[in-house]
Amino acid sequence: MQALVIKVGGAFMQAEQAALDLLKVIADIQQTRPVILVHGGGPMVEELLAALNLKSEKINGLRVTPDEHMAYITGALAGTANKQLCGLAIKSGLSPVGLSLADGGMVKCAVLDPKLGAVGTATAGEAKLLSTLLSAAFLPIISSIGADEQGRLLNVNADQAATVIAQLTRADLVLLSDVPGVLNAEKQLLESLTEDQIQQLIDTNVIRDGMQVKVKAALDAASSLQHPVTIASWKSPEQLLGLKNRQSVGTLIIPENAS
Repeated sequence: MQALVIKVGGAFMQAEQAALDLLKVIADIQQTRPVILVHGGGPMVEELLAALNLKSEKINGLRVTPDEHMAYITGALAGTANKQLCGLAIKSGLSPVGLSLADGGMVKCAVLDPKLGAVGTATAGEAKLLSTLLSAAFLPIISSIGADEQGRLLNVNADQAATVIAQLTRADLVLLSDVPGVLNAEKQLLESLTEDQIQQLIDTNVIRDGMQVKVKAALDAASSLQHPVTIASWKSPEQLLGLKNRQSVGTLIIPENAS
């Protein structure tokens, strides 16, 4: 059965019970298909940097990340967030392996833009590590911290990280947030959306603000993978059980020219 990559981040990382509920669902899904969990954790990073009185500017909406901040960002994401999830996975009866994008040559990273500092972009590398772990029924839990060929640590967007991991393992991808999916003007769930339909909903202000960001990230991922990507909610993990047998949940984002 095709592997499943689940991406979580943001508010989820600070909601312990929601994490436990999702991990129990993942344990159920693992009975029929392998699962990989990819996470970000922007709010945790923001809180830590604020506590340390460390500030950085933004360029075109992207935060500049000085190298001197990376020790703290790495600690928050690859350390605290990753190991907290591993601990909760153990509590849920799973066998987690905490990883970062820098491990096992599975992802190649490079600087996205020198003006942004230690912000990285990622491409697929070698699948051997993940294939070995999945074949032994482990749950890889991967943070979005990578490294370039010189060993410089880089902070990678978690949506892109999850997309690359899905490419690497030829897996289905689910992006989880705090909403059940994309809603129409009547607040009803839309089961699927094409690029043209998405643009129409953006133009009519039905999709806006945070949801617009989520949908564009999902569309970018779907276009890159050339197969549909799911937007669903971690707040209703029982609904994700349909993924056990590749049933549709949430909203399916369908890329142009998908096979």
